[in-house]
Amino acid sequence: MTSLRLLALGAILVALSGCGVTYISSRVGTRADDGMDVRVVPISAETVLIANSQPYAPRSLPAAFYQSAGIGSPRGAGALPEPPVLPQLAPQPLELRPPPPVTPGPYRLGTGDVLRLVVAAGMQVDPLTGASEGTATMQELTVRDDGAVSMPQVGTVDMAGLTVEEAEARLFGRMIDAGLDPNFSLEISGYNSQRAAVGGAVGTPRTIALTLNPPGLNEALASAGGVTARDAAYASIRLYRDGALYQIPLEDFLARPDLQNLPVLPGDAIYVDTTYDLDRAQAFYERQLDVIALQRTNRQTALAEVQAEMGLRRSVLSEQRDNFRTLADLGAVERDYVYLAGEVARQNRWPLPYGQQASLADVLYDNGGFRSDTGNPAHIYVLRAATDPAAFGAVTAWHLDARSAAALTLAPRFQMRPDDIVFIEEQPVTRWSRAMQQTIPSFITMAASAAN
Repeated sequence: MTSLRLLALGAILVALSGCGVTYISSRVGTRADDGMDVRVVPISAETVLIANSQPYAPRSLPAAFYQSAGIGSPRGAGALPEPPVLPQLAPQPLELRPPPPVTPGPYRLGTGDVLRLVVAAGMQVDPLTGASEGTATMQELTVRDDGAVSMPQVGTVDMAGLTVEEAEARLFGRMIDAGLDPNFSLEISGYNSQRAAVGGAVGTPRTIALTLNPPGLNEALASAGGVTARDAAYASIRLYRDGALYQIPLEDFLARPDLQNLPVLPGDAIYVDTTYDLDRAQAFYERQLDVIALQRTNRQTALAEVQAEMGLRRSVLSEQRDNFRTLADLGAVERDYVYLAGEVARQNRWPLPYGQQASLADVLYDNGGFRSDTGNPAHIYVLRAATDPAAFGAVTAWHLDARSAAALTLAPRFQMRPDDIVFIEEQPVTRWSRAMQQTIPSFITMAASAAN
């Protein structure tokens, strides 16, 4: 009876084999009877160059992803009002009322100041003499109305209200944060934020810019062409500072060096008067203050307009980007894909990135790599169908043999193309185990039926 059961079991095995009831797995082969012309090419440093030579331009993101809201440019204050015309009046007794002693503080940066930044670009060595010579690049940075300057690779840096030493320290820290070599020098090349007005009986009424070293009262008058009053006894110098009006008779000014060297401070209004009319001089200073207030109000209004415009631009760009992401999530945006099959961690399709090439390593390890317990590292393939219609669907199987871990260094250099299929064969023992798992239950059931 036992012999009959063994014979029956053998017959069943033969029958199952003949009927094709066995485990079948995908493999990369070159058989001619499957209707496919497959060429297996080992991946090496040389063949990677051939594979990458197939032209492919990655898809680009919409222009909204490359645009910025910008910083805008505030409008100016327009034409300023003319200063009042002061007629000559009969002189009155003059009183010396000099300003209190002050010590000017360090120059602090403000709107319109221009900074010269010199950055060392490296050292060059003369091959004949061995002497080294440094090269440097120079750029001009203007303090904007918002008190900041803009630098490539660093961004905006707030400078308003800082001394030159404080500005150097802040710029040093920002360059360190940006990973740049902080070998630079910084100096002020244009003084535009701190000014004083000189008018009245001078050669050329003007507004003078204050520098690191504030000028004395005599220097300020000299820069405006000097005093043009014909009789010193009938002239005085009026100084409007911080809401107070001071008076220096011209005779006292010419006779006293301490009055000549009085420091001029930002916002001072100096007027050489020959009328002795304090009310009219006060009108001049008030007009100067009105001009300054007009400029400040106009600047604040312009900044508010720029900020509102930038906010609208940001909203439009954000909406365009959100719409694109929504379309991409719904599959309404055309994409290029690579497909993963075989013993990979997860069989799926992987979208090629925008604006850059993707490698075999990106595709494999962005999805968890391949299953080391079932995948065969000796048979990793990139299946690429021919794009030439004359090739009649020929397939090139780029073969990566990763039994040596060093071969995996070729994966980051192998560029992917749309519709590539990354396929990893199973281990021989895995194929045998799966065949047993699927066929043994059938053998047992059929053997039991035959025995019964």
